[in-house]
Amino acid sequence: MTRQQTSTRTPESNRPKGLECPSCGCRHFEVLYTRATPTGTIRRRRQCRHCGRRVTTTEQIGVN
Repeated sequence: MTRQQTSTRTPESNRPKGLECPSCGCRHFEVLYTRATPTGTIRRRRQCRHCGRRVTTTEQIGVN
């Protein structure tokens, strides 16, 4: 017997925040390296622990 997958996609307003792998949908990443840019942002290169796909994220440093 095969298992049927149900869609976990919800409208943007109800969707949990966080990074999701574009290939497999996994939310588990490891950070490969981090660097600061001259504009005051941080760039992180991450790799999905499930499928190995790499993505780059950009983070803004908040000034409160």
